[in-house]
Amino acid sequence: MQIQIPYAKTQLIADIPDSYTIDIVMPKDHPPADDPDAVVKYAVYHPIGNVKPPQKGQTVAIAINDKTRPVPHEYLLPPILEGIRQAGIPDEDVVFVIATGTHPVMPPSEYLWILPEDIFNRYRIVCHDAYNDASLTYLGDTSRGTPVYLNTDYIQADYKIVVGNIEPHQFQGFSGGVKSAAIGVAGKKTINHNHAMMTDPNAKLGSYDANPARQDVEEIGRMIGIDFAVNAILNSKKQIITALAGDPVEIMKVAIPQVKDIYQVPVSAPYDLMIVSPGGYPKDINVYQSQKGLAHACLVMNEGGTVILCAACQEGTGSQAYESWVTDEQIHSHDDVFTRFEHEGFQVGPHKAFQVSRDASRIHVMLISDMDADFVRKLLLHPLSDLQTALNKALDNLPQNARIGIMPFANSTIPMLNNE
Repeated sequence: MQIQIPYAKTQLIADIPDSYTIDIVMPKDHPPADDPDAVVKYAVYHPIGNVKPPQKGQTVAIAINDKTRPVPHEYLLPPILEGIRQAGIPDEDVVFVIATGTHPVMPPSEYLWILPEDIFNRYRIVCHDAYNDASLTYLGDTSRGTPVYLNTDYIQADYKIVVGNIEPHQFQGFSGGVKSAAIGVAGKKTINHNHAMMTDPNAKLGSYDANPARQDVEEIGRMIGIDFAVNAILNSKKQIITALAGDPVEIMKVAIPQVKDIYQVPVSAPYDLMIVSPGGYPKDINVYQSQKGLAHACLVMNEGGTVILCAACQEGTGSQAYESWVTDEQIHSHDDVFTRFEHEGFQVGPHKAFQVSRDASRIHVMLISDMDADFVRKLLLHPLSDLQTALNKALDNLPQNARIGIMPFANSTIPMLNNE
């Protein structure tokens, strides 16, 4: 059997002997909207919940995702901007804030990667920097003690819009709604305190109402006072299935059942071998993003099993804080990661090393990437040069009656054991 695995903007190909039974663990093959422009425009002009449109004389800030998210801005933004113009608000009173969270700041030369050229040429665009305290405004603390520091350009606008996708998230439960602003344009202290909740057993993939990390995000959203959200639900080919607009909390209530129906996949029993892709570009742009696919796959893996993670990581780790921490001379093993992480306490960046080690300490992880092999070893992962070589090695060590799975879009897949 020949398998094809998404990798950057191409695919990796390998053969598995026909004697093995293989499960394909992936979201439903949902067709895209016939007319995505019309779908988005209808959503924007028929909003969910009690929302008000922007008014003449107001300034507007729009939080948009950075290059690590496949958000179809070319469809989502035009109807929003049309409505703003109809309200009599001039272009110079609108600012786009690129919601990087703690990701690296995007230089202006990369803005066209995520924005249509006509929007790039007409509007002011700023890229959020979570580490620049001078660019942040303090709003107070949440009931869970999270200090809320938000991008000043965003928070000072009279009317605040957030744009993004709704899909599974490994410890926030789901992306979407207020998250692109509440985390995407927040300061490091805010993100650090919120993300420390990922160790709570309820902070998990597919959980929303009982998820403390996600509900903390919702509280941050209320403190910000977000006026309008526009979110897309995409299929595995990154095409728009539907769009929702309006009150960000009401959007989540409507969207989550739809997202679960598409992305939640029943699994009868754990696997001994899983071939995993985060979903290709931009989901595998760096280790920081690709780790999510590994975490999702490991939810349905037998102890001591093997994951072959196919992630190009053409931009390396994607986090200097993570990279410096995990490659430090103190770190030689997963146990070293756990010891140091516990001693130093939760930090954004190093938390990625903890997440990787949490799974790689119990599951053998082979990584196929564009990164140097010695560097991959410093990340405490096992580098392989190509998929077929990795597959041959893994097959040699499989037990009898081994269960093999393939997760080609792991970052957006919620695998669920039947007994769950």
